[in-house]
Amino acid sequence: MPQTTTEQPAGAHRQMRDMPERRTKGIVPVLAFAGITVAVMQTLLVPVIKDLPTLLNSTPANATWVMTATLLAGAVATPIMGRLGDLYGKRRMLLASLAVMVVGSLICGFTDDLVTMIAGRALQGFAMGAIPLGIGIMRDELPRERLGSAMALMSSSIGVGGGLALPAAALVAQHTDWHTLFFGAAALGVLSMLLTVSVVPETPLRAGGGFDLPGAIGLSAGLVSLLLPITKGSDWGWTSSTTLGLFGAAAVILGLWGMWELRSAAPLVDLRTTARREVLLTNLASIMIGVAFYAVSLVLPQLLQLPESTGYGLGRSMVVAGLCVAPLGLTMMFVAPLYARISAQRGPKVSLVLGMLVIAIGYGAGLGLMSAAWQTVIISVVLGAGIGLAYSSLPALIIGAVDPSETGAANGLNTLMRSIGTSVSSAVIGMVLAHTAVPMGSVLVPSMKGFRISFLIATGAVVVGLVLAAFLPSQKDAMRPRLRAGSEGENGQEPESAAGSAGFRGRVQDAAGAPVPGAKVTLIDGRGRQAGLTAADQDGRYTLPAPTDGSYVLAGSATGYAPHACPVAYDGGGPTVETDLVLTANSPARRGAMSS
Repeated sequence: MPQTTTEQPAGAHRQMRDMPERRTKGIVPVLAFAGITVAVMQTLLVPVIKDLPTLLNSTPANATWVMTATLLAGAVATPIMGRLGDLYGKRRMLLASLAVMVVGSLICGFTDDLVTMIAGRALQGFAMGAIPLGIGIMRDELPRERLGSAMALMSSSIGVGGGLALPAAALVAQHTDWHTLFFGAAALGVLSMLLTVSVVPETPLRAGGGFDLPGAIGLSAGLVSLLLPITKGSDWGWTSSTTLGLFGAAAVILGLWGMWELRSAAPLVDLRTTARREVLLTNLASIMIGVAFYAVSLVLPQLLQLPESTGYGLGRSMVVAGLCVAPLGLTMMFVAPLYARISAQRGPKVSLVLGMLVIAIGYGAGLGLMSAAWQTVIISVVLGAGIGLAYSSLPALIIGAVDPSETGAANGLNTLMRSIGTSVSSAVIGMVLAHTAVPMGSVLVPSMKGFRISFLIATGAVVVGLVLAAFLPSQKDAMRPRLRAGSEGENGQEPESAAGSAGFRGRVQDAAGAPVPGAKVTLIDGRGRQAGLTAADQDGRYTLPAPTDGSYVLAGSATGYAPHACPVAYDGGGPTVETDLVLTANSPARRGAMSS
């Protein structure tokens, strides 16, 4: 918001003050909807998973590739799409991710062939890169006071989409042809693309360097070699030559990839940044949260659908089971505002620890609450609240530790860590349930012992996550909402903190010296966090107070102009620093490309 000046009429001030709000209106729900849409792909086929061998005329071992392909593609896509977004535009890459998902959904909708279905499902999983891209757009576009709750909602969209998809997919699968699931997914993707084009602007911030193609190939090969035996180990045998060989190949490939990244001038993943304590510990905690999140998704639906004749099964239909688990995702969505309040007062580290404590309580209570459907709803609500708080904290912790130009890649890597956690959870809990299964007629079904051991594993993962989080540095002020520069206090007066602070002022103009009214001017501190935001007045003038002395970056952007940034410094005891920003108009061809 532009700062009030004595020369500026009140009406003009109000008009310019509203510019950033109009620009960002609708961004949060549209990006959250995109996140929910791509998250639906992960659980789309869960209601029909047991019928896939028959539906695809294949063996059970081969049919599981339909689920595995989506997981592997999503793991590969998240860091790569995050880096591409940092380089070439996050909105552009978000639309590309959604478009690939739509194509994959249509391929699946028109086939019963196993290989073609696997290919389509891999394209669906490729869209998982939309989560870090959406978080990056929010960081670039939203004011600090809205950023916390917005990122919390986007981060939680993975759980929200998965939770809501279960009952909806079960209802569709029970009453229509199963291919309708894919046509519905394609329709969601198209709607998300249309909303993104209409509402979400392309962010001006770009990372330097080029795309690290060898790094992308190496990371993809390493992740596939790592995740494939994790997800298929129970089928192949954990000590088989295939499983052990792939684990060995993953170690070699990822080791060589790490050496390449450390020597690359423009790495796909900046391993030096990743090795920082706050980034490393956050990513390790993310794996533990991923393990805890997926455990409940594996246990409760099976418990609810097992027949009552087992003595512990609850005998519910596929749809009712989905509805009982759905509060998990809904609660994750509703705790986003609560997270923003806790994080603003105490910092994201506190909200992360609190979230994991709630998860531990939920799983602990769940050990004795498995005898009725209403009890599973309570478990879902408590776990949803804890997972929502924990997931919401992760982007804030990452963003507080990396440069703005690395936001997409860093959050892509963090999303990947969650995916690795869910993969490990699926493999370990699947193995536990298989080894503790009991006979029922001619088939083996999961036992109550297996369910309880699964809950204990999830609890153990959360405890490890709590230990890791305890060593995180405090970031109480890293993502704390602050008044934007130039925002008004009561009675139209400036807040005392802004009015009494010197900092930077100047003029935003084009190459010919003409003012660029309404241009967005952002002040970025030495750790890459937004320290101030305003818009230029009708004469192109802006004023931004500096929170403290030190080095900053001033970034200017406006529709139709290439963004411009320059390093600046402020001496806490010195006068206001005069800095003009010159924006170069885009060529017609470039402008058309950006608008598309």
